[in-house]
Amino acid sequence: MRGVSTAQPSTAAGLAYRAAGERDAPVALFVHGYPESSYMWRAALDAVADAGWRGVAPDLPGFGDSPPDPRGSWEHHMEALERFVDELELAPVALVTHDWGVLVGLRWACDHPSSINALVISDGGFFADRRWHDLANTMRTPGAGEELVASYTREAFDAAMRALSSGVDETALEEYWKGFDGQVRRHGHLELYRSGDFEKLAPYEGRLAQLGVPTLILWGEQDPFAGVRMAHRFHEEIPASQLLVFPGAGHFVWEDEPAGTSAALVAFLRRSL
Repeated sequence: MRGVSTAQPSTAAGLAYRAAGERDAPVALFVHGYPESSYMWRAALDAVADAGWRGVAPDLPGFGDSPPDPRGSWEHHMEALERFVDELELAPVALVTHDWGVLVGLRWACDHPSSINALVISDGGFFADRRWHDLANTMRTPGAGEELVASYTREAFDAAMRALSSGVDETALEEYWKGFDGQVRRHGHLELYRSGDFEKLAPYEGRLAQLGVPTLILWGEQDPFAGVRMAHRFHEEIPASQLLVFPGAGHFVWEDEPAGTSAALVAFLRRSL
């Protein structure tokens, strides 16, 4: 049952999602970042399905084909993910994360350790002493953030994404632009970033290592938002973790290196579980 990852998404627990693979196969759960959607996992979903897994990737609230939700906070995204996993009875899962999906997914994983049997972390932080990059700081600033998200046009969005990633095509841009459809969705972006106080992660320090599950760290070497030093920090803090850095790739490593990241993910799953 491969090749369905780019089809019209299904719906569960109020979230749209893409899936590939047999329903009784072990599950890899994919959690996207900003400003993407489940579409970013299209190559990986088909790759894990071909390898005998079931790949499941929700659109977080207000992104992709999931409806906007005025409570766009970090915590609300975690709650939405929990409801989604529970409704589809997915656990235990190999959790695959990117960007904001790292913050949402890893915090959920630490709160539900029995639901996780493996972790994949890419281009996102989970450290209480981290500092936000300039774009995020603008979004977190009252007034400036509102002006920024109101100013986005499709043309400017496409240009910005193409400048950041060599892999995004016209279809991907169309899918990701859905997250900017209307003021409710755009305001949700501000709610998400303004809830992203890194001190909330202080109680989670050391918790990833305590999960004791196989962990793969995939990173774009040229990431301007979450530098590659962060990848090495994860590697140092999680015993027996595996680290793979893609030279020339940027923040959107799954777009820049779809074949390489998918192959690395499948190899990790086969080797670890």
